[in-house]
Amino acid sequence: MERVIEEIYRTQSRRVLATLIRLLGDFDRAEEALHDAFAAAARTWPTDGIPGNPVAWLVSTGRFKAIDTIRRRARFDASQHHIEDSLYSPDATEIGDMEPIEDDMLRLIFTCCHPVIPADAQMAMALREVCGLTTEEIAHAFLIPAPTVAQRIVRAKSRIRAAKIPYEVPGREALPPRLDRVLHVIYLVFNEGYSASSGEEVVRADLTAEAIRLARLLLTLLPHPDVCGLLALMLLQDSRRTARRGEQGSLVLLADQDRSLWDHAKITEGLALLTEAMRAGEIGTYTLQAAIAAEHARAPAAEETDWRRIAFYYDLLLAAQPSPIVELNRAVAIAMAEGPAKGLDLVDSILGRRELQAYHLAHSARADFLRRLGRTDEAIAAYETALSLCRQEPEQAFLRKRISELAATPERQ
Repeated sequence: MERVIEEIYRTQSRRVLATLIRLLGDFDRAEEALHDAFAAAARTWPTDGIPGNPVAWLVSTGRFKAIDTIRRRARFDASQHHIEDSLYSPDATEIGDMEPIEDDMLRLIFTCCHPVIPADAQMAMALREVCGLTTEEIAHAFLIPAPTVAQRIVRAKSRIRAAKIPYEVPGREALPPRLDRVLHVIYLVFNEGYSASSGEEVVRADLTAEAIRLARLLLTLLPHPDVCGLLALMLLQDSRRTARRGEQGSLVLLADQDRSLWDHAKITEGLALLTEAMRAGEIGTYTLQAAIAAEHARAPAAEETDWRRIAFYYDLLLAAQPSPIVELNRAVAIAMAEGPAKGLDLVDSILGRRELQAYHLAHSARADFLRRLGRTDEAIAAYETALSLCRQEPEQAFLRKRISELAATPERQ
């Protein structure tokens, strides 16, 4: 039973939290209620059994736990009475109706992306509240200190309370100004699911599925080329999910994947959405990334991938969205098209600017170029650097395997 509750927490706790935030009107109060609800589940479910609708049970239990807490505090603090009264609103009693709960994650994202909150705080808060990442994991993702992340989240919550920001999806006329940030959050949620920043799993399917669901819902609210492009990108990437995980959860690189395991229904849908997005004229960054993913999806085998075309798309993406991460991906594509020496020069240039020094994939890419050039000792050193920075266990295992293989090469015996 303990494992079942842990799995429900891992896959459903953010949905429960999102609804509790709507019902309780406060992030901190909702987080406390969430923990109280799961504590109650740990006490009662082993004897009473798992309820038919665990999410609704947890939401209901968390809300009533919060009411009890507010009642106790109201005995000593008259200012708490209005909070207690608000928790009995008609909206708050509709726990059995799961329809609003399905939209609560999108409401939460729009709240996190309100214009009064600074952009950097929006991203940190969304990853904390929507993905459930720790401040340390968010800090690692953004390559900044953990206390900085914690301060941003605290200040964002304070601004939400002070400005009395409504917990809602804004009206259609107010959607476009916030669309870019909302799409970015959904993209971050997907990325955390597609390649978990830490832990035992290569993929967190609950997060990739939630990101795709949110994009579909957003597309019905606001048909827009960028939404089409993002949904296309996520479907094309997620189509490879099963093939990315080998025996005992090991990481399988794109070149080594069994393409018969790819989800071709998702590929077909993704390609159709990409075509629709590209018809719009101005092509956004998500659409360019989807076009790159489409080149992989169309290739019958790894060796038939059109890397020059992919490098061209990265040129366009770099012009539209300059970043060292895009530069790194472009370097990999150029290395595949023109050889590892060219890729190594490009990565060394990025690292030479002191960018991506703490990003393990930059050192891993550099190590791979060195390995392919036969510079074994340098490759081992670069892989060891990547390993020291990596926090995901399957990637760590892959890097150790590479180091072991290179250490056993004949020229080093």
